[in-house]
Amino acid sequence: MTVVKSTIPESARQVTGDALQSTLVDLLGLSLIGKQVHWNIVGPRFRSIHLQLDEVVTSARDFADTVAERSSALGIPADGRPETVASQFTLPGPKDGWVRDTDAVKLMVEALETAITRLRERIKATDEPDPVTQDLLISITAELEKQRWMFDAENWPRED
Repeated sequence: MTVVKSTIPESARQVTGDALQSTLVDLLGLSLIGKQVHWNIVGPRFRSIHLQLDEVVTSARDFADTVAERSSALGIPADGRPETVASQFTLPGPKDGWVRDTDAVKLMVEALETAITRLRERIKATDEPDPVTQDLLISITAELEKQRWMFDAENWPRED
């Protein structure tokens, strides 16, 4: 059943819909990772990382809403159901229990890097089919790269 008529051709709609749906899953999952770590972080940098995690969660949730609404505007129902996110989510996540501050930073850098890499693939995929969605994905990538940089700066000086 199509409730909303799309303004783009069907082939473009399919590519765009796939990009938006997978981005939605990554963003919802990223917000869950951030909250899980936020609740369980321990260590001397607890407060600063605890607050920074809230920034990531807020950004991810806001972007998830924007992505879902973009999908709906194109006549593609967004699927953010828990079972969908659980079955499709593949970003690295925390183990259960307490999370040491140094491990939290490494995890967030890795999760954000993975999400950014996928977003860059979706940016390429949506170049021709839907530049409007591409622009949205570029904006999300810029914010996640900023968040990744801030977490990565916590790793300094590096041992590598």
